[in-house]
Amino acid sequence: MALLRLRNTKGPNAAEIERKIKRGNALRQGSSWRGSRGLLALLLVALCACAVAAWLYLTSLDSDITETLARRREVISPQPRVYSVQCSEDYENYKRYPGCTPQKCGRAVTDGVVTSEEAEALRRLAERGLALAGSEGGASILDLHSGALSMGKQFVNIYRYFGDQIMDVFTEEDFKLYRINSTAAKTQHDEYWHPHIDKETYGSFDYTSLLYLSDYGSDFTGGRFVFMDQNGNRTVEPRSGRVSFFSSGSENLHRVEKVTWGTRYAITVSFTCNPSYAISDPSLP
Repeated sequence: MALLRLRNTKGPNAAEIERKIKRGNALRQGSSWRGSRGLLALLLVALCACAVAAWLYLTSLDSDITETLARRREVISPQPRVYSVQCSEDYENYKRYPGCTPQKCGRAVTDGVVTSEEAEALRRLAERGLALAGSEGGASILDLHSGALSMGKQFVNIYRYFGDQIMDVFTEEDFKLYRINSTAAKTQHDEYWHPHIDKETYGSFDYTSLLYLSDYGSDFTGGRFVFMDQNGNRTVEPRSGRVSFFSSGSENLHRVEKVTWGTRYAITVSFTCNPSYAISDPSLP
């Protein structure tokens, strides 16, 4: 005969046991809810971070851009992308130099002139020089030919200001490899985002080129180059090693978007047809 032992669940401790079971279930439910709340909080933080990033990106964009001439992710090589525009009358106000003064005007973009290694070397050179000082806001400018460097609200000559110590920053090799010239140090450029015409601003400019040393969207936001045409604004998105060049008259009125995040590095190289404004390659004093 098999014996079967049955417990009486209605014994004297049954009520206490039932209370403990209910309390355990309640604690488990509370723990589960707290865990869910923790995950929900993390999710909300992530969503807020994404929203902030999206807001920064959207606020860095101009709403009046009608066409993007060159996007950062594109590689424009070996042939440049060329856009023709009608020449302005600006050049009539200056002495003309046959074979040099613009007869046909336009703008162009290429990624096939400077390698990524050369652009990186130039960026390190710029970082070394600009680490010596910098403006209080807006654009910081370094002109290795004249020695002009932004310092606070003014410019100093790095060769005179730092003396022999400058040899610890730059070497002769830096100057032999690259021609770096930016006459922008002659005027105040902290508010770099205002529209301007290079021919009117500098006079001697006939052609302007820009070499970008950082990437739009990853190194900085904002900071796109904008051509302001009568029928709309057209932009070039900077890419490290990208060269943008254009005739310097009012047919290429332009500006730069405000940089909203990060650091934008670019080299301005101007070309003149007037021999009296020609300069030699920069060299250490």
